[in-house]
Amino acid sequence: MLRSAASALALVFVLGACAPETPQPAAPAEMTAEEQAAISEQLNAWFDTKYEEQLQESPVQLSFLGRKDKNDQIDCMTIACQDEQLAKAKAAVDELKATFNYDQLSAADKDSYDLWVFQYEQAAKAVDFRDNGLIFDQMSGMHTFVPTFLMQFHSVDEEADARAYVKRITEGARALRELLAQARDKAGKGVHAPKFAYEAVAEESKKLITGAPFTDGPDSAVLADFKTDVQALVDAGKTTPETAAELIAEAEAALTGDFQAVYNEIIAFTEEDLVNSPDPAGPQGISTQPNGSAFYDFMLSQMTTTSMTADEIHNLGLSEVDRIHEEMEAIKTQVGFTGTLNEFFASIRDDKDNPKHYYPDTDEGRQAYIDDATAAIEKIKAVLPDYFGILPKADLVVKRVEPFREQAGAAQHYYPGTPDGSRPGVYYAHLLDMKAMPKGELEVIAYHEGLPGHHMQISIAQELTGVPQFRTQAGFTAYSEGWGLYSEKLAKEMPGTYTDPYSDFGRLGSEIWRAIRLVVDTGLHSKGWTEEQAVQYFLDNSAITEGQARSEVRRYIVIPGQATAYKIGMIEIQQMRAKAEAELGEKFDIRAFHDTVLGGGALPLAMLEAKIDRWIEEVKAAG
Repeated sequence: MLRSAASALALVFVLGACAPETPQPAAPAEMTAEEQAAISEQLNAWFDTKYEEQLQESPVQLSFLGRKDKNDQIDCMTIACQDEQLAKAKAAVDELKATFNYDQLSAADKDSYDLWVFQYEQAAKAVDFRDNGLIFDQMSGMHTFVPTFLMQFHSVDEEADARAYVKRITEGARALRELLAQARDKAGKGVHAPKFAYEAVAEESKKLITGAPFTDGPDSAVLADFKTDVQALVDAGKTTPETAAELIAEAEAALTGDFQAVYNEIIAFTEEDLVNSPDPAGPQGISTQPNGSAFYDFMLSQMTTTSMTADEIHNLGLSEVDRIHEEMEAIKTQVGFTGTLNEFFASIRDDKDNPKHYYPDTDEGRQAYIDDATAAIEKIKAVLPDYFGILPKADLVVKRVEPFREQAGAAQHYYPGTPDGSRPGVYYAHLLDMKAMPKGELEVIAYHEGLPGHHMQISIAQELTGVPQFRTQAGFTAYSEGWGLYSEKLAKEMPGTYTDPYSDFGRLGSEIWRAIRLVVDTGLHSKGWTEEQAVQYFLDNSAITEGQARSEVRRYIVIPGQATAYKIGMIEIQQMRAKAEAELGEKFDIRAFHDTVLGGGALPLAMLEAKIDRWIEEVKAAG
């Protein structure tokens, strides 16, 4: 699962919806190549200027990009700021339409134009659902993002960076208080998080304000990180021990000031509103919220970038579960298991002490997981040039999730590095409970989160040249997660992967996991399923542990629709490849196909399909 600072914008892409409405300059009857290039250069410069204006509104995104502009600030989170940014985005779209004639643009420039308009239109549509959705939950709440951001993405290379870190502690508190006001407003309108989400938020918040300087005991997570950064400055001769002591004292004051206060306020809010949570034994999906049905339809279209209905997605999931079960039966037979498929699931899930299936639940076992995941990624690196022409420059590391946000059985995830490669991409693993981490799933997760999955796709996008910068940072869930799931199957085509049948079964387990998501997500949010119904469906149809199943179901409850994007995106990309192979025959080049998919950054699926169709025609013409 990909983590980013903001949700990806995605809806079904209709080319006509992007047709200009504002009068435009007339296009000349014929254009020379030089004239076309000049227009492209002008358009890209316009995009870069406007995108820079957007970036200056987001100190967080600047830090994600490895820049230090405004690195003592955190984004404004108020509704007023959101309205102001949306108004600026609309003005930019109006200016784009008035300045450039769509018919003059090259195919690549039309993609940029369409994407810019598309992203604004989706942001404008989302305004109708501001009262829906959750501010604080166990998956993506800002209460954990703020400290994670400080610890992982705020670089301290100079004394000034340490001073900015201190300011950002207080800035983070301000941002959290702005979001807390919105959470209270939503609660007043009938939007309440599930009991388990509130309990997790409270527990995580308490961890963050436990330890020095808040309580007795070892340093809290943020203070420990800050002390490490400051000591590194001292060791490098970039500050004195006396100044370091002053900086640490300032950080402690910031932490025990607004930072501690706002976390206490968050804890109080979750405990107060807990009584209003949906009945844990009843439906907890989005249907429990006012306007919930319309919100779910919006989220499905946003996440999948298709017009598929909840019923269509549900039925697709059921058919995919049946298909994958047939492949699982073949592996069950291969390893000599004579019982039913459900009994085979149980034999893997319940054999917790078998070193063939699980790592020991010890520090040595956790390190072994990180080492083996790293080795799997290194194995893929060696053969990437046979499948891709464009290769990522940024490095990738495997890390354990920080203790304050680690959850047993929670999904592994990826955080991008910087475009210049100064900070590597990170594949984070939840290793709190090694009995929720079957060995058979290690390879497939490493390929999905790392190579040739998220790290490959995002690093290539960030390192692109010749396209406007906003396209290097665009994100669409169906594209990115569809690519991640496509990569799991692609890895099977590469030598030396899934050599153990249990690892190949783990690959199928991952795929059926995503097929089950289609059934469960729609079941929860459109058919009134309870948490227990959803968990049981998981257990009946996969080898997933109960801890994993419950963690997954609770994720779907708080992030409606997101889980459906994986399988739909994978199927679409597979269909595009099958079409290209059928039409091009011997002219089909797997490296060129992958470079076409990845070489322009993330796109809504219909835009990607149009791009692949153009590529197919170009290859035919070149032949």
